[in-house]
Amino acid sequence: MREIVFDTETTGLNPGGGDRIVEICCIEIVNRVETGRHFHAYFNPERPMPFGAEAVHGLSDTFLSDKPCFAELVEDLLRFIEDAPLIAHNASFDFSFLNYELSLCGRPMICTSRMRDTLAMARTRHPGAKHSLDALCMRFGVDRSHRIKHGALLDAQLLAQVYVELTGGRQIGLGLVAETDDADIAPATGAVTIREPRPPRPHRAAIEELERHRAFIAKLANPLWARFVGAS
Repeated sequence: MREIVFDTETTGLNPGGGDRIVEICCIEIVNRVETGRHFHAYFNPERPMPFGAEAVHGLSDTFLSDKPCFAELVEDLLRFIEDAPLIAHNASFDFSFLNYELSLCGRPMICTSRMRDTLAMARTRHPGAKHSLDALCMRFGVDRSHRIKHGALLDAQLLAQVYVELTGGRQIGLGLVAETDDADIAPATGAVTIREPRPPRPHRAAIEELERHRAFIAKLANPLWARFVGAS
């Protein structure tokens, strides 16, 4: 099953108020295993970057000034995600911005039935715990030491690992036999070695060991073991 884990960075919290996407990263996973394919881009939001937003992700007006607009790369983005389910943390936020940008480009919006929210999954699986991306990385042992600021590329990479853990762990992708036709499986070759079973090892104490044990017990005052000295 092909899925896309994605994250966005924006100029603010409200697409309806004119906020825009400035960075997006999509990570491809198949059967809960990262394939190494991803889509990553920065966008010129065509509006000033608020100080508060820049403090979160570090993307300045100067850095974004020569980047393409969302509309220039929208087709590349849509070709990458195709019709796969889209996984995000607090997914309604990222979906609202993604669909707002698509609407500005005159493209159909993505149906929310394709949305998978890791925040909702974490709340169901670990009620009462902290559910931020940092907290989930700590819970599942995902290294986040290089996460200083928010960034769509790094956050999507971290979220992909968290998503795998939320849906069963890394063992899901450890199938020893891939889904292949029988014709693709080569028969075993070479000589087959048949090993003779090893005879059972004796577990009875040797006579010398029993004598040493009796001598040790004789030094004790009314020992419990005395009743078993004569046992063989």
